[in-house]
Formats: sequence, C-alpha cells, structure tokens
Amino acid sequence: MSLPKRDGVHGRYYLIHKPDTDPEVLEQADQCIQDVLDGTAKENHSGYPVVVRNQNGTPFLPSQLLERYLSKLPLKGFPYEEAVVFCDALRRLAGWKEIDHTLGQYIERQVQERYFKVGEKEDYFSAYPPCTVWPELRPEDVDEGLLRFACYVAVCYTVYGASYDSLTTEHILGLVSQLRPDMVKQLKTGGSGKLPKDIQQRKTEHFTSSANDAFATIRITARDSTEECYAEILDYLCAVLEQEEFPRSYSVEFRGKEKLYLPIPGLPKKGINQLFACAVQHPKLHPAMARYARLAMREFEWYQNLADEACAMPGTFAVFALGLEGPQWCSLVCDYLDLCDDEHSSLQEKFIHTFFKKCGFTVQTLPVLIHGVQSMQGMRPAKEFRTLIANEESLNALLEIKGHLEDYLPEENCQDKRSQDFLWQDVLWGIWGQAAQNGGGKVIKAAPAELREQYQKIFQ
Repeated sequence: MSLPKRDGVHGRYYLIHKPDTDPEVLEQADQCIQDVLDGTAKENHSGYPVVVRNQNGTPFLPSQLLERYLSKLPLKGFPYEEAVVFCDALRRLAGWKEIDHTLGQYIERQVQERYFKVGEKEDYFSAYPPCTVWPELRPEDVDEGLLRFACYVAVCYTVYGASYDSLTTEHILGLVSQLRPDMVKQLKTGGSGKLPKDIQQRKTEHFTSSANDAFATIRITARDSTEECYAEILDYLCAVLEQEEFPRSYSVEFRGKEKLYLPIPGLPKKGINQLFACAVQHPKLHPAMARYARLAMREFEWYQNLADEACAMPGTFAVFALGLEGPQWCSLVCDYLDLCDDEHSSLQEKFIHTFFKKCGFTVQTLPVLIHGVQSMQGMRPAKEFRTLIANEESLNALLEIKGHLEDYLPEENCQDKRSQDFLWQDVLWGIWGQAAQNGGGKVIKAAPAELREQYQKIFQ
C-alpha cells in the first residue's frame, strides 16, 4: 500500500487530521491500534518524538492513536474494561507521559463538561475550577462505565505521574464522588483492585498493614518492637514497591510502641522516621533496609505526607539511618544524594551535618560531601566542620579529592575546567562557609603553622 507523503517533524510520523485524513492513513492507524492490543506494535525507544509503529512499520504518535481509539467508543454503555486494556497496553509500550494529556482532556470533555457546570477558578493558584452537577442531569444519563474509566484515569495519574499529578487525581475523583460516591469509597478502602490481596492487606502476629494504590498510602501498625516485627515490615514494604501498579510517590503512616527517632536535629518526627530509627538497631536488618531504599529512591518522587522544607524522596530515612552506621554505607548515601532534587530538597543537609560530626572527614567519608554539595543549592556548613577537618589526615584526604574532581561530575562536562572549579568552590563553601571566599585568606592565616602548606594547596 502506497501512503501519502508523511506529515510531522522531519517527516517521521503520520498525522491524523480531522476531518480530512486520508482513508489509507486511517486504515494504517486502526491496524496500529489492533497491533497494540495484540502486542505486535513497536515503539522507537531512543527517538524523539516517541512513535508507535504497526506491523507494516507505519509510525503514529501514541496520543493520536489513543484519541482515535477513544473517539470510536460509545458514551452510553461505555466499554470500561476494553478501554482499560488498550490504555494499559499503550502505556506499557510508549510510556505514561505520551498519553496522560490525551486521557485528561477526554475526561474533561466527556465527564466534566457533560455532567457538570464548570465555574471560575477561585484564584490564580487553583489547579482546577469548581464543578457542580448540572441540576437537570438525570441519574439514567450518567454512564457507570464512563465513571469507572474516569476513576481508572485518576488512579493512573497517581501511579504513573509525577508527584504533583495527585492534584489531577483528587480533581477527577472529586467529580466522580458527586455522582457515585460509592465508587470513590471503594477506591479509598480497597484501591484499584490491581494489587494482590496479601499486598492490599497483611496481618501477622507482629504487625498489621494495608496498601492503597489509588491514594498512594501504606499504613503499618507494629504490635511489638522485636527484630522479627521490623523484618516482616521491611519485607512487606519491599513487596509493595515491587508492584508495578503502586505509585512511586506515596505516604507511609507508621505506628509503633517504640518512640525512637533518628539522632539528626531538625528531622520531622513522623512515623517513617520512627520506623527506620527502630529497625536500624538490628544489624541483621540492614541489608533489608538497603533493599527498601534502592527500591524506593526515585528522582522527583516524594513521601506525600511530608511537605515544604521537610519534603523527602522515598527511601530518605532508611538511607539516613544506615549512613549514620558508618562509612560502609557511603556508596548508598552517595547514590541517594545523586537523585535528590536540588531545587526542592534540603533535608539531606541536616543528615550531612550529623554524619560528619560522627564520622569525621576521611578518604571514605569525603565523597558524601562532594555528592552532598551537588544535591542542593548552597549547602551551609556546620560550625564544627572547620575544627573537624583541621588535621593532617583530613586535609590530605581533601587534597586527594581535589586531584580527581572529574570523577564527581557528569560525563558530559567532567573534563570542563570551569565545572571543576565551580564544584571545588561549592566544596570549600560547604566546609568553611564565607571564610572560604577571597582565596580562603582568613582560613590560611588562622591555620597552625604545621598545616598551613596544606591549606594553601587546598585554596590555591
């Protein structure tokens, strides 16, 4: 079959124009939709934009395939299960970000605008306008399958979207709750239903727990404070995170009898802090804590029940607890710091201060500082740092780092002298603060005579 000349960026895909798309293009698009369902469609994993190809190799934008698929579904007797099967298949193939906007627009048109009177936003910062059910709307005019699909889309925004997409989840579920509160109640109690039963709820002699993917929450109550109890809890947390359907940003609500928190001043005294402060007391559990941290750590994801200056990436408290156990966990700590959002996360500064007060500046620990200053904007030093580093071993360790700064920079600019200089200035500031300015003159002048040469090499 000979198709017309391709439209689109660099002629790399076909566009579906309404209402005058060439019939042959539509035929190929429908074939691509069927191939997605059959598992025979292909996606270009490295190209941009992302396209999906049918068995003939004809490329289409995922969003346009989804839009065409949804446009052909009836709004009365909406085939909820069929729609979910296609959306899940397309998401797995092309990725959530390729279809989220199209799904959101569909819910806006077919649910929000058809069933609700849309008001004006209360202010500039409101994400969505207030919506009230049309007074003339009859119950028989509301399609149950369409509302179930809206709930599915809402859950997807939480499970696969960014942390801020939970606002979209709340908005869509708020719409559905005005029409079918029972649907939303079911989501609140049992989640989407996709999680295995022993993940949705688990009860042993040591703890009770539940996980809800729709609202991205994990609730745990410890019945005792034994090593066996915390071992089972850690195993459960890992089992939850191994579920593809569970969100990467989530809340952990923990209750336990042992009121213990990590010895890091300024950390929020929340249940997640308590959990890992208790678990870390048992050395046999340290590998399980590290396993949880590795599963939990995701850039731009957050514990949902921590906000503002206390915001923290999942895995934070497990990493902090292990990090304070000694240099053997520095590799995990550095990997964590590399994933921190340097624009919004600063809780790691409190950990770094406590870490170096406990472990000192050594060849083993200094990489934590180098990764740490890159994990946030303008890391402030602890006042004890200049004293802790004022010894020959620590200064030599710092000089050794200075000679290999390229090892701590991204590959694309690791050999760039300016990037190395900027990093080194951040390191010096992270130890001496303002005293590091002007070539560290004040630091060098105050240094003991036997160490002055090392200080000069560090600041030159």
